[in-house]
Amino acid sequence: MSNNNVHLSLGRKNIHLIGTAHVSKESIEEVSNAIRGLNSGGEKPNEATPSMVCVELDQGRYSAITQQNNWERLNISKVLKEGKGFLLLANIALTSFQRRLGNELGVKPGEEMLAAISAAKELNIPFSLCDREVQLTLRRAWARCGLWSKCKLLAALLSSAFVTEKISAEEINDLKNSNELDGMMQEMANYLPAVKEVLIDERDRYLATKIWEAAETTDGITIAVIGAGHLRGIQTYLEQFSASAASGGGDAVADLAEIESIPPKSFFSKSIKWIIPALILGLLTTGFILADFNEFLEMVWHWIFWNGSLAALGCIIALGHPLAVLVSFAGAPITSLNPFIGVGILSGLVHAVLRKPRVCDAENLSSDVASIKGFYRNRISRVLLVFFLSSLGSSIATFVAGSALVGSIVDIISRLFR
Repeated sequence: MSNNNVHLSLGRKNIHLIGTAHVSKESIEEVSNAIRGLNSGGEKPNEATPSMVCVELDQGRYSAITQQNNWERLNISKVLKEGKGFLLLANIALTSFQRRLGNELGVKPGEEMLAAISAAKELNIPFSLCDREVQLTLRRAWARCGLWSKCKLLAALLSSAFVTEKISAEEINDLKNSNELDGMMQEMANYLPAVKEVLIDERDRYLATKIWEAAETTDGITIAVIGAGHLRGIQTYLEQFSASAASGGGDAVADLAEIESIPPKSFFSKSIKWIIPALILGLLTTGFILADFNEFLEMVWHWIFWNGSLAALGCIIALGHPLAVLVSFAGAPITSLNPFIGVGILSGLVHAVLRKPRVCDAENLSSDVASIKGFYRNRISRVLLVFFLSSLGSSIATFVAGSALVGSIVDIISRLFR
């Protein structure tokens, strides 16, 4: 048995874990043979067929890879209005990265999971989707990150979508090697510890719990098809559950309520959207009281110019509609002082109305975003670019203009006390 296949005899539960590389042809064959009870050559019986199959998929991802019209139902305007623009951008970047790897290797992302489900259906074996919803995972990862970690996470996601480095099938399969994986996990833990905890550690716990619960429903073998990066963590949790049950410690299966919810925002996170506008308004009010009228107008102009210009520049870089550029310039100085709405939502909605996404944009979204040219060509991803870059421009401008206002107030006060 390879070190990516672990068979666990846990009391009356027999659980067989298969660690896969998500875009590996070998993994597809390995999974299919295991469920059919065949040896690696697929020729003669190896062991009994399972009575339960678990896969590392959630309902949303299962629908996404089985329903061809999944993207066609996307309402980009609704996404922006609900404040989910960054979440969708992250989701698309992840999908793009896996799809690009799959295209290079001739394998669709998640095809080994579909192979497991297909074999289970063919043999009338019940199957269970055991992963946490991807939207919940991404939202928890985003909520757990501080400002600097959020910037690093976005940079990592966007760079992964456009990276051009080729990866061979051999390198993909090497990623199932425990030493390789340990090094990758440690690197991720050092770079983004909160993200590693949400994407790996929490999901190890979640997957193990769901696999254990599925195994409770059968006296036969339960095969669980999971990414190789989760193999050791899930094994550890399953062994803990079994040891606790055997020692009379009761049901040690993890309570998933805490990791199935979005963590509440910290007091600082909830306050910052009010603190920054309050500081800016305080600086402008101080300038109005202490400075002469011309100096005050100059301070207001600096605020309008920097906010409007950088937001509009972001929209121009995204090749936004001219009216969206105008909305970015006019709206940024106001929305920067409003904690309820950002300029990216306004410019994105205007662009979406004037450059309404077509059916073909929805159909080709996941393939278009694999390249910068495609990202700009596709009208859905273009809306997200307008939203993101105009928001980024306004955020940078708030700090630049705020610093300029502080400098002006310091000059005024120093003159008054000479």
